[in-house]
Amino acid sequence: MSGLQRTLGPFAIWGLGVGYVISGMYFGWNYGLPEGGPYGLVAATLAATVLYTAFVLGYAELSCALPKAGGVFVYAGRAFGPELGFVAGVAQLVEYVLAPVGIAFAIGSYIAQAIPGVPVLAVAVVAYAMFTAVNIWGVKLSAGFELVLTIVAVIELCVFGIVALPHFSWARFAADPLPHGWPGALAAMPFAIWFYLGIEGLANVAEEAREPQRDLPRGFFAAMVTLVALTAIVLFGAVGAAGWRAVAYSDAAGLVNSDSPLPQAISHVVSRTSPFFVVLTGIGLVGLVASFHGILIAASRSILSLGQARMLPRALGEVHPRRGTPVVALVANLGVGLVALATGKTDEIIVLSVFGALTLYILAAASLIALRRREPDLPRPYRAPLYPAAPIVAIGLALICMGAMAKGHPYLALIYAGILVASWLGLLIFVPAKGRQSA
Repeated sequence: MSGLQRTLGPFAIWGLGVGYVISGMYFGWNYGLPEGGPYGLVAATLAATVLYTAFVLGYAELSCALPKAGGVFVYAGRAFGPELGFVAGVAQLVEYVLAPVGIAFAIGSYIAQAIPGVPVLAVAVVAYAMFTAVNIWGVKLSAGFELVLTIVAVIELCVFGIVALPHFSWARFAADPLPHGWPGALAAMPFAIWFYLGIEGLANVAEEAREPQRDLPRGFFAAMVTLVALTAIVLFGAVGAAGWRAVAYSDAAGLVNSDSPLPQAISHVVSRTSPFFVVLTGIGLVGLVASFHGILIAASRSILSLGQARMLPRALGEVHPRRGTPVVALVANLGVGLVALATGKTDEIIVLSVFGALTLYILAAASLIALRRREPDLPRPYRAPLYPAAPIVAIGLALICMGAMAKGHPYLALIYAGILVASWLGLLIFVPAKGRQSA
């Protein structure tokens, strides 16, 4: 028994699914504009939408058949054995542990937009400590808090669309549409993925859902539909109102990447001294906080599962007897996050996080195919439609994205590969073969 509490209903699961991702609407995607321009980023976003739709169809089946907090670690371990399962678990950790770092920087940047002079790093550190404490307190409080944040953030993005879209200009949107030609669309892929990155975290709360076989697929699909609509509002509203350079850079010279594209876009529609700008910027923080808080939940559950399987120190697999939360895993995640914050490399952290996500998608889709063949009698309350086309499309697009990222960021690709290899060697050296088990 994991000790996690089953308190999450379908509406809360939708809130978590959208909340994990919604920060990608507020920042991160705009790093793709210098790479691909508006046309390249739109093409990359369309490819990312197909990738995530295909992926979610199969991931919902896996999460219902094997409702465990470990997510892809459990699925790949069941399909291919504990060693490959561990590699999948490490890739999942890279995604979930690093993604909040970039979000924390954005939280600081958004606050600095409203209150000039506020130190971005100090805000990021405070955010880590505060929301780790909220997660430690209890999952019911965490999920309820997440749901409120998500609803406010969704409303805020709709308000952004109402304000920005009437000022849409095709001339502004299409100015310098392909600064590096169509190959730039491939370079923009990791940032288009940021629009959806994190929705897979729903699988990591499967053990906390009241009725996972019914509620998880509903949550996945409702969240995906919501995110596709919000992506269109943000991309066309921001770039069409201000032009891509205005939302890609925080300085007139175009030398510094922006962590707050929506306030910069709105500043071209209303004055920065307007109360409306302050309100939009302030509420915009809610979306960042929603994802930050939600991904902390997913990261701690990923660490928890590896600890319970004795592939990480045993203490990381413990659940607090009174709180019903993985306190040690949450504190460990906080420590790693603070170290990563010290680097100040937001864009590079995002790329590493996306490398982890793409590995997760490939291994999860492959696990779906393998388990359909090897365990045809495994109870599957929900069966993915468009099988086997959907997982094959997900694998193909993820491989193309990973290849494009490795070509564009060879140094980061080597770092990521080094993390996986070092983790695998550590497993072989420090964990006896008979002691390795999937969650």
